[in-house]
Amino acid sequence: MAQLPRLYAILDSGFLPNLNILLNIAEELALAGCTILQYRNKSNDARKMLDHARELRSRLPAPIKLIMNDRADLALAAGFDGVHVGQDDLSPESVRNIIGPDRWLGVSTHNPEQVAEADQTSADYLAIGPVFATSSKDKPDPVVGPEGVRRARQLTRKPLVAIGGITRANAVSVIEAGADSVAVISDLLREPRKSAEEFFRILR
Repeated sequence: MAQLPRLYAILDSGFLPNLNILLNIAEELALAGCTILQYRNKSNDARKMLDHARELRSRLPAPIKLIMNDRADLALAAGFDGVHVGQDDLSPESVRNIIGPDRWLGVSTHNPEQVAEADQTSADYLAIGPVFATSSKDKPDPVVGPEGVRRARQLTRKPLVAIGGITRANAVSVIEAGADSVAVISDLLREPRKSAEEFFRILR
């Protein structure tokens, strides 16, 4: 079973205007002690995504797990450590057939039914959200709140990542609701190293 750190950092290209900024933030997060980073790029330019992913892999030390959002093919091509899929992507078992047994597989869920269904798959961890209002998605699912995290915790023994609008101000409440880890995008962008270090201090 996957051992998730308290902080699951997401590098979303929608907030990162160029490759240099992406790499700089990734390196700062690594220096702060982040051990898992997800690369999310919704632009669908596969060649650019692969180039950026390979740069990330070459810049970051091997112990840091790199997770590709959506694209199992690019995860393999870039030497990433896993794939994270949403409800509208390939099924978890289809992805598992592509990436094999050793890479991590994460699945996004947004309600109790999806949690229960994903729990029956070979996913290594589940994500639940959005916990709070978020600006990182054009059409976010309904907010589930800490209560949604609590309900998800009752439905699965898999590691649980809470996502959506999580900041240093509300992260503790999410962990207390039963999440093993918090996924963060926006609240890591300003002074990434300092921000990540504060998350680790808060969530000890």
